[in-house]
Amino acid sequence: MDVTEQTFELDVVERSRERPVVVDFWAAWCGPCRALAPVLEAEIERRGGAVLLAKVDVDASPGLAATYRVQGIPAVKGFRDGRVAAEFVGAQPPARVAAFVDELLAPPRLEALAAELRASGELPEVLAALEQGDHEHALRALLDGIGEAPIEERGRRREVAVAIFDHLGQDDPVSVSYRKRLAAALF
Repeated sequence: MDVTEQTFELDVVERSRERPVVVDFWAAWCGPCRALAPVLEAEIERRGGAVLLAKVDVDASPGLAATYRVQGIPAVKGFRDGRVAAEFVGAQPPARVAAFVDELLAPPRLEALAAELRASGELPEVLAALEQGDHEHALRALLDGIGEAPIEERGRRREVAVAIFDHLGQDDPVSVSYRKRLAAALF
């Protein structure tokens, strides 16, 4: 579907809360855009409706290009849960495009890590906080004792913290605050 500055919020951001949306920022004069388009379309079609494709003509919608910091085209951004979850710039081979779409369709890393913690019994306080949606408490619990933890456990705590940052978004105030604390605790 073609989207514009007027329809983007509903057609992309809101729809991405139900299923992922891949947005192709392109222009008619762009040769690499014309080369990438059929590859994107084929990969989206192979997923049988699990993911949607939206196209934004950057010449017709310069505000969207600016908002999403499109510096070069083609620029492809995968939206999930109302925000950009993955992206790439430039024409890519079919295998790379397929991997991009697969990554967008995969369960968020935080969900997978929570399942691993549940199965292993590791970090029960962190898991309880995650299951309650209390990301700040989970981060606080991850940082408690990280400096004294064995190297493997420090790596695991870091991995879970980074997944929380990704889930919240890099600009979220909790992410910003705890990212600095994590770096200080590890280094």
